[in-house]
Amino acid sequence: MKIVLASNNAKKLLELQALFEPLGVELVTQGSLGIPEAEEPFGTFAENALAKARHAAEASGLPALADDSGLAVEALGGAPGVLSARYATLFGQPKSDADNNRVLLEQLAAFPAPEQRGARFVCALVAVRSAADPEPLIAMGRWQGQILAVAQGEAGFGYDPLMFIPSLGRSVAELSAAEKNVQSHRALAAVHLAAQLREVWHLG
Repeated sequence: MKIVLASNNAKKLLELQALFEPLGVELVTQGSLGIPEAEEPFGTFAENALAKARHAAEASGLPALADDSGLAVEALGGAPGVLSARYATLFGQPKSDADNNRVLLEQLAAFPAPEQRGARFVCALVAVRSAADPEPLIAMGRWQGQILAVAQGEAGFGYDPLMFIPSLGRSVAELSAAEKNVQSHRALAAVHLAAQLREVWHLG
């Protein structure tokens, strides 16, 4: 089944394609179909993912899959949250991974101890058969860790170099793609969504 991915992030496409390939799913990015990005006006990951999935389905006429994911830092009341991708812009800085990471470290300067820097990556995955699908499939995944004081690792993207996973003894950016695809918040959400795709859409 061909499903439109409501994202133009090449690394996200690779992650999700690997996770859903066993179901016989072929993901195509909305950008390859000339579909512009949707607005993300909501305050929760699930609502934004649903809005993006509906937008892509309506524009393409195909089933659509969307994720909304980000970082929730306990000491910052859950920020950056749904604004993770553009967190630096809230402080007058450019939108980039490097600037987001730098601003995050600045905001956590008053919380130096590792036990004060608890955080989790959160992912909401939503699949719809059409824009009017009354039964969207929604799955959540969470990956608990701590924010490092200094970036570690070269792999991944976003906040991966700052997110330390105590159970693994490494940052997310120090994991291979294969390791990340098993451990990550997106992988956990994908496992839940895959079960729903099998049950409700009869895939795989």
